[in-house]
Amino acid sequence: MNKKIKTEAVDFMFEAILSLENREECYAFFEDLCTVNELLSLSQRFEVAAMLRDHKTYLEIAEKTGASTATISRVNRSLNYGNDGYELVFQRMKKDTPN
Repeated sequence: MNKKIKTEAVDFMFEAILSLENREECYAFFEDLCTVNELLSLSQRFEVAAMLRDHKTYLEIAEKTGASTATISRVNRSLNYGNDGYELVFQRMKKDTPN
């Protein structure tokens, strides 16, 4: 974990996020918390991560998401050398997806 982000303020925000119970509550909270561009950037990175995990090429990802190669590379670095946060979420989402 990056010690630079481990602060009381970040802990407080994460507690708020953990209190959300459904997608509609997420929309309400994140629309208040983030600008439209910030929220779209976060969702773009998450989509890039999913596509990288599915072995899509940088070109395919850039064409579908509009992400720059710098963004794709940054997300790829997080997937390969990060804290496995993406993988944790993808595994949990896979369990929650009906077959």
